[in-house]
Amino acid sequence: MTDIVKKVLTYYQENGRDLPWRHTTNPYEILVSEIMLQQTQVDRVIPYYERFLKKYPDFKALSKAKKPTLLQLWQGLGYNIRILRLQRLAQEVTTNNNAKLPDTEEELLKLPGIGPYTAHAVLAFAHNKPVPVMDTNIRRVLIHELKLKESISDEEIKKIALKIIPKNKSCIWHNALMDYGAMEKTARKTGIESLSKQSKFEGSDRQIRGIIVRKLLKEKSISLTTLQEELKRENLTQILEKMIRDNVIKKKNNIITFGTL
Repeated sequence: MTDIVKKVLTYYQENGRDLPWRHTTNPYEILVSEIMLQQTQVDRVIPYYERFLKKYPDFKALSKAKKPTLLQLWQGLGYNIRILRLQRLAQEVTTNNNAKLPDTEEELLKLPGIGPYTAHAVLAFAHNKPVPVMDTNIRRVLIHELKLKESISDEEIKKIALKIIPKNKSCIWHNALMDYGAMEKTARKTGIESLSKQSKFEGSDRQIRGIIVRKLLKEKSISLTTLQEELKRENLTQILEKMIRDNVIKKKNNIITFGTL
């Protein structure tokens, strides 16, 4: 297995991408990048990441942000629930953990919006801990280079991934794997399909949610009747109910406004 380590690290040394979140080990900054990168292309994230950190440089600042300002800054990234969960996390760690992110998987997984992948990413990139960070690019590289079956389970491939993390190099190793998969061993070149593909945006519920958020940022409030007339969406009620559950919006007397923090 030392062959793959040498190959991937050499490739990264010669071709690795210079990304802003690779110049920090600050857990907050790492977490922000990971939340933004969920289902969003790297090039698109970079300017948002830099603007966001300038406006909200730490958990305390983010915990106090006004929802319209926060959503305005997030516009264009989609999946607004991500930033709202991140703010709830910021409020929780500010209140209960001196505005610091825990440094164990167990504690990280208790926080809003953090699943196994994000927890491992924070531990590897912020703390250089030897945990398997398994995104679709890394999975494809391991399957291709180690000649694994594409049907391999998540648990099995994580066990293999853990064994080959170079000692004291978890951060650089996982960055290298990501770049090797994203730029060299792509799905097209290897024939190994990604685990999941993002659904079409045009005409989707995601598009409708984005339209509603933009309208509220502009108009502060809007009547349900107006939304129904303008959007002509059969499942508008279900979309609005989900946005209410996610605390993106609230509805009173058929008037839609942003939800409270």
